[in-house]
Amino acid sequence: MAESQNIEYKESWRDEYLKWVCGFANAQGGTIYIGVDDSGNVVGVKNAKRLMEDIPNKIQSGLGIVADVNRISKDGQDYIEIKVNPSTYPISYHGEYHYRSGSTKQQMTGIALSEFIMRKTGVRWEDVTVDDISVEDLDEESFKIFRREALRSKRMTQEELDIPNEELLSKLHLMSGGKLKRSAVLLFYGDPAVVQNGSHVQMGKFGEGADLQYQDILEGSLITTADKVVDLIYLKYLKAKITYAHDRRVETYPFARAAIREAVYNAIAHNCYMFGSPIQIRIEDEAMIISNRCILPEGWTVETLMRPHDSIPYNPDIANVFYRAGYIERWGRGIEKICDACKELGAELPIYELRGNGLRVHFSALQSALIKDSKAPKHQNTKAPKHRSVNDDVMTFRIIEIIKDTPTISQEELAKRLGTTRRLVQMRMNILKDAGHVTRVGGKRYGHWEIR
Repeated sequence: MAESQNIEYKESWRDEYLKWVCGFANAQGGTIYIGVDDSGNVVGVKNAKRLMEDIPNKIQSGLGIVADVNRISKDGQDYIEIKVNPSTYPISYHGEYHYRSGSTKQQMTGIALSEFIMRKTGVRWEDVTVDDISVEDLDEESFKIFRREALRSKRMTQEELDIPNEELLSKLHLMSGGKLKRSAVLLFYGDPAVVQNGSHVQMGKFGEGADLQYQDILEGSLITTADKVVDLIYLKYLKAKITYAHDRRVETYPFARAAIREAVYNAIAHNCYMFGSPIQIRIEDEAMIISNRCILPEGWTVETLMRPHDSIPYNPDIANVFYRAGYIERWGRGIEKICDACKELGAELPIYELRGNGLRVHFSALQSALIKDSKAPKHQNTKAPKHRSVNDDVMTFRIIEIIKDTPTISQEELAKRLGTTRRLVQMRMNILKDAGHVTRVGGKRYGHWEIR
């Protein structure tokens, strides 16, 4: 019997053939024979007993499905039969979706993948409801951050925000039939990995090649991650070059903060979470690469992104929440704003690269802002050993978090919250003020802090 839409012959087993199993499961099902050549002749396998144990385990662990695996003998030679049933739900292999079409296996990407998933499920991945998580299980801190930022951005009023969490989620279209959508869990649950592994942001500082010097993994809700990630990049991972203009201290970072902020928030808001791949931020001395999984609208290319275009978010509900919080806007101007920020700094424009379903944004550092020697202010931790101490960075980061939450807090109260001395807090605050990150508005008694 020749190979067909439902039959595939392989002379020996390789783990990459799990892609063929995935393809059959996503199509009409089929059978793979191991130990049979392309003409349908049995050539046998020598390790049939071991394969009878390995193949079912690899199918279940790699694809999450169960297939019938049988050992067959013909003319004294053993071969393996793998029967794959069609799946009612999309099946992925290491984040890739394969499909059996005719006698070939194809990897689905872009609009074809989106249409396939819609056809299989009837809804977008993030719109599927969750049974075992309720509104009461969601992270209250995430709601607090969202309400604060939505009010600050003036994209929601105090009256619109002063409602119970469940009513707020309904208003944001994050519930269906009284149940939470996956998008709600990603946005407001403390451990979004419960709906999909890899739903987090990871960043790392790299030296030459694969030399990972240190890293952070932000695994909380998308709201808490968005609240922390940009500050963490600039406080822990980057060093500013310090100059003086008319006795005024000037700090210049090698990457435009407004550009990095926009790129990071775009990656979080528009990431295709069903792939189970984390958003990655690779930081080097002279480059920063931000990558996420995506499905572009039909006909779109990297060139489309670099020109004026409509706003067509892949995750409309997640994008709406990020818009309300002031993290992104709705006019498709995000990349234009990124380029404008890079131009204002004097840095090169970013380069966008699309690899399959992976979108990568490459930023080049402003050469004049790089610190070429080892002489730099002590608070910048220029030595950066393999596991460097970042106590100063962590304290500064915590100060910013507390000020965001309580703008009227005094330095004395800050010291109590941090469990340190007022003098140390004052030193860190002076650094933040000199760098322009924090501004005091009003007097000591009735004033408040503003974060830039």
